[in-house]
Amino acid sequence: MVDCCVIGGGVIGLSIARELASRGKSVQVLTQEDRKSTTSWAAAGILPPVSPYADATSLEQLTLMSDRIHYQWSRELLEETGINNGLLRCGGLHIARTSIEFDELRNHATTLHQRNIRCEIHTTDSLCQIEPGLRYAVSEGLITGGLFTPDEAQIRTPRHLEALRQSCLKRNVEILDGASVHAMPVKDGRITHLECTTTKNTSPRIDANTFCIAAGAWSGKLVETLDISLHTKPVRGQIALLQLPQPTFARVINIGLRGVDYLLPRTDGKVLVGSTLENAGFDKSTTREAIERLLNLATNLLGAPATTIHTHSWSGLRPGSSDGIPSIGSLPGYENVYIATGHFRAGMHQSTGTAVLIADLVTGNQTAIDLAHFAPDRQRSSQDPLMPH
Repeated sequence: MVDCCVIGGGVIGLSIARELASRGKSVQVLTQEDRKSTTSWAAAGILPPVSPYADATSLEQLTLMSDRIHYQWSRELLEETGINNGLLRCGGLHIARTSIEFDELRNHATTLHQRNIRCEIHTTDSLCQIEPGLRYAVSEGLITGGLFTPDEAQIRTPRHLEALRQSCLKRNVEILDGASVHAMPVKDGRITHLECTTTKNTSPRIDANTFCIAAGAWSGKLVETLDISLHTKPVRGQIALLQLPQPTFARVINIGLRGVDYLLPRTDGKVLVGSTLENAGFDKSTTREAIERLLNLATNLLGAPATTIHTHSWSGLRPGSSDGIPSIGSLPGYENVYIATGHFRAGMHQSTGTAVLIADLVTGNQTAIDLAHFAPDRQRSSQDPLMPH
C-alpha cells in the first residue's frame, strides 16, 4: 500500500506526485492516456506576467506562488534529469487591430501598473522596433498599436512533462500507464481502494492511504461516481504548428486583450498558432475550419513566405469550471480524497503551486493560501466558463 495514489498523469498529477515524493511519501500515479495525448502535452505553455500586490485574490495568489516555484523547479529538473524545459522570459505583445481594441489595451495597462506588472503602450512605429516581425502587418494596416509585457514567459510543455516524469521516477514514484478507474469503493467515508483496468488487459486493485483526483477534464466524471458534482466541463482548444525558414519574431503575440488567439515562437523557427474555445464534449479531433482560420491568422500577421510549412495540428481538452476557478482541496464527505482540477487555460502555470497546496493538505501542513475560494463545494457564480483566467 502506498501513501498516496494520484489519478492523472498530466502536469497537475505529475507535479503533485513529485512534491509528495520529495516529502518522503510513497506515491503511485495512474495515467489513462499516453502522455503525448494529454491536454498538458498539447498546451502551448504561455505564462502571463505576474507580480505581488496588496489586494491579490486567492486565484492571483495561486498564480504568483506557482510562477515563483516554476523557476525553482526548472533549475532542479535540469539538474536532476538533464532536460531543459525551455522556461524563458521572452516577453509578450498584445496587439490591437482597431482603435477600440487599442483603447482597451490602454485601460488594461493602467490595471497592470496597479498590480506592479511592467508594461508599455506602443504605437505602430515603436511596436515594430520591439518586434520587427510585425512590420508586414503594420504595413498592411492590420495593427493600430500594442501593449508590451516584458516579463511574459513560455515553457516547452512536452519537455516539462518529460522532465517531471523522469524526476518522479528518480523519486521512486510508480507510474501505471494506460490505467482506467472504473470503481472507487467507499467505507465509513473513506475510499478503500481503486478497481482499474489497463490497456494490458489486467485489472489491478490499487490500495493507498489517500487518493488525489487530478485527471483534468475527466475529473468530473470520476467524482460523479461519488455523488459529487464539480461543475466542470471540457473546453476544446486547437493549435497549428508552423515551421518557418528562420525565426521571424521572438515574443509571444497575443491578439487583443483576451489572448485567446496567439502566435508563440520557438527559438528553432517553429511557431504555435492558437487557439479555439469550443464546447465539443470529449471530442479531441481537429476541424478543417478552425485550423484554416489559425493559418490565415498567421499569414495575415507575418506575411509568411511560401516556404512556411504547416507541419502538424492537434487539440486538447481544458478542464473548465462554471465560475472560472479551479477546485483544490479535500473532497467533501470523504476523509482521504483530494481534488485538483478545473484550472482551464492556466493549468500549466498554476501546476506547481497546486502541487504544493495539495501536498500540504496530505501531510497536514498549513497551506500558504486560504483554500476556501477553491473549495469543491463552494457557492459558484454564473461566470462564463469559456472566459480565460
